[in-house]
Amino acid sequence: MTGKPHKQPFVIGVAGGAASGKATVCDMIIEQLHDQRVVLVNQDSFYHSLTSEELSKVHEYNFDHPDAFDTEKLLSAMEMLKHGKAVDIPKYDFKSYKNNVSRRVNPSDVIILEGILIFHDPRVRDMMNMKIFVDTDADVRLARRIRRDTGEKGRDIGMVLDQYSKFVKPAFDDFILPTKKYADIIIPRGGDNDVAIDLIVQHIRTKLGQHDLCKIYPNLYVIQSTFQIRGMHTLIRDAQTTKHDFVFYADRLIRLVVEHGLGHLPFTEKQVTTPTGSVYTGVDFCKRLCGVSVIRSGESMENALRACCKGIKIGKILIHREGDNGQQLIYEKLPQDISDRHVLLLDPILGTGNSAVQAISLLLKKGVPEANIIFLNLISAPQGVHVVCKSFPRIKIVTSEIETGLNQEFRVVPGMGEFGDRYFGTDDD
Repeated sequence: MTGKPHKQPFVIGVAGGAASGKATVCDMIIEQLHDQRVVLVNQDSFYHSLTSEELSKVHEYNFDHPDAFDTEKLLSAMEMLKHGKAVDIPKYDFKSYKNNVSRRVNPSDVIILEGILIFHDPRVRDMMNMKIFVDTDADVRLARRIRRDTGEKGRDIGMVLDQYSKFVKPAFDDFILPTKKYADIIIPRGGDNDVAIDLIVQHIRTKLGQHDLCKIYPNLYVIQSTFQIRGMHTLIRDAQTTKHDFVFYADRLIRLVVEHGLGHLPFTEKQVTTPTGSVYTGVDFCKRLCGVSVIRSGESMENALRACCKGIKIGKILIHREGDNGQQLIYEKLPQDISDRHVLLLDPILGTGNSAVQAISLLLKKGVPEANIIFLNLISAPQGVHVVCKSFPRIKIVTSEIETGLNQEFRVVPGMGEFGDRYFGTDDD
């Protein structure tokens, strides 16, 4: 079986001075990414436990200095998370100044690493896909610190000001502010900057939705994954799922793929008058359209296409597999005016790509422009994507998930078995 490397998480670093609003920015990002697996790792968790001597002079200890953190332990934890392994993150007790307990953190799609000095060590910076610096006025940060330390920690205001002037401000000027130059994005006003947060989240969503193959082939589109989509994939891939449930959830996924594919068709602007007498400027659907299903699995996608496009013409192609790679066209019945139409080619599984190449070649012989073909499938093996995109760089492929690869029998893995048999119920004993 072709091996598949672990999908790397998207790592975001959020740095800035103490009380700059880093935690608020992180909370806002996590809230907007509610349909993704997101984990927050705080640099504060990796403070060194203080020795007895340090504890006796704790008010002289500089918690804002790079040496206050166990960076090696932080690097080790991040490496494990990046490689898809759960890790125990320390929970630092600011009363005892020790790491006595820990919390289990599971691997996630997005890892947010937050702390005042996370940009200081180049090894930590190199782990990040996006670096954010929260830039808040020094007076605002001091006011927040006074309010927090006197209210939440019960400290005397004189003690807070003394610590600020002795440690916090010099450390900010010497160690934190210089790392601002490494940031990809600088957010003024922190959590009060809603526009910046929205733009960051949009960028993250774009990156999460992009499979590595999408960066190679701009004509490949993988619909953005959500927990709903992953849940449906889980069900149709389960060998124990009943035929009824398989068909139900496969139909839901197919409908999503079809709708996404229709979004790539050309549209024209159209104005209509609403029941209130107002004019609404919208778009008109592409009229010259047809579907072509690759028998027989492709026929499972026809109902979704008909539900989206009333009265659409649908052609048929039957291709017989000969040996490992050979393909023979057995039957075709296509609309006579297909060369004047945009074509949605339907086949739920893109494996080796050989059948797809045969079907697309037939459409081209019938006069269909390559750019007018949109190939819709549920799952695609990387091998098939390479074959189709290299052979026909102007067609579009729309799929809901990229697979690991092909096994020695040229079957898609992890796959979902013989799709046609499971969908039409011909795999029963």
